[in-house]
Amino acid sequence: MNTLIAKALRRPGNLTRPEIAELLDRSDPTELFRAAYGVKLRYTGRMVFLRGIIEFGNYCAKDCFYCGIRRSNREVKRYCLSEDDIVRMAVWAFEQRYGSIVLQSGELESEENTAFVERVLQKIRVVTDGKFGITLSLGEQDEETFRRWREAGAHRYLLRIETSNPEFYARLHPPDHSFLRRVECLRVLKRLGYQTGSGVMIGLPGQTLDDLAGDVAFFRELDLDMIGMGPYIPHRQTPLGQGIEVTPAYAAAQLQLGLKMIAVTRLYLHDVNIAATTALQALDDRGREQGLLAGANVIMPNVTDTEYRADYQLYENKPCLDENAAQCRTCLNGRITGIGEHIGWKYRGDPVHFRQRVGEAVIRLTK
Repeated sequence: MNTLIAKALRRPGNLTRPEIAELLDRSDPTELFRAAYGVKLRYTGRMVFLRGIIEFGNYCAKDCFYCGIRRSNREVKRYCLSEDDIVRMAVWAFEQRYGSIVLQSGELESEENTAFVERVLQKIRVVTDGKFGITLSLGEQDEETFRRWREAGAHRYLLRIETSNPEFYARLHPPDHSFLRRVECLRVLKRLGYQTGSGVMIGLPGQTLDDLAGDVAFFRELDLDMIGMGPYIPHRQTPLGQGIEVTPAYAAAQLQLGLKMIAVTRLYLHDVNIAATTALQALDDRGREQGLLAGANVIMPNVTDTEYRADYQLYENKPCLDENAAQCRTCLNGRITGIGEHIGWKYRGDPVHFRQRVGEAVIRLTK
């Protein structure tokens, strides 16, 4: 076995930043993927946890240079679902034995938005008798808003950092976007008792392997419970996406780097939840399955009504825009069982890392 892989297997965090970069630079990642998959099996077995995503609105106050729903994009048809529609979609996922949902939208900060989400959470908690895992991915907020949403029923929060390099972050965002505030929000979320997640884009223009190695180290530095990261895919209506052509060679390279990041993150952190994101599938029809075999244990299928999906494209060529939630459920079950994994129906799928972090008993899922 490769010496660095053997070192990583001994205990979490057992690699230096240059060693992480060295693993990411491997031309043949076969052994890397095999080892990462073995670590996953040790903590969650062959069980894959589902998070049904409800993209309930695409209004956004942020203007990130890479994002298709950035506030300056005048070509986007803006929408926001009603409380009843969001609850209806959540109930459908609950009745279909999903263990969790993700409520996701553009980033907005206002009392109106805070109260809106708060009411939605309270309604979902009532109709599911508090037995449903709820993740929020709603961007930066103040501590009181995070607290209100936690008390209303949210269990997890995903706030992607996109890069842990402050200088690189500044090149990806306008001057009114604060790297330090984003990091502080992650610290607040942990303090309030959320299962806390973050993630980065992989293969950005100008990004180095050392940057990515720093991202993996950052996940451990902040003691995160969940990682949701994916390959960068350009959007032509953004400043960063201008002039980038997604050729077969580009897609293959981005996919490979994304899979290696999943594997190295699993080898470095061991017991966190890692998502095989939809961006992997956008690059290759079997991308998410490859992500699972490289060490991921979470998939986030879209359960939003199809009429809204085309208006929520952070990147282009997003898959499954015309596949309704029922079709997606059936397709996904077949894809996952086809690689020897199985879906943990009705499991919330709380990260082993979180449960150990807060002192809860951990039951390993070894089926």
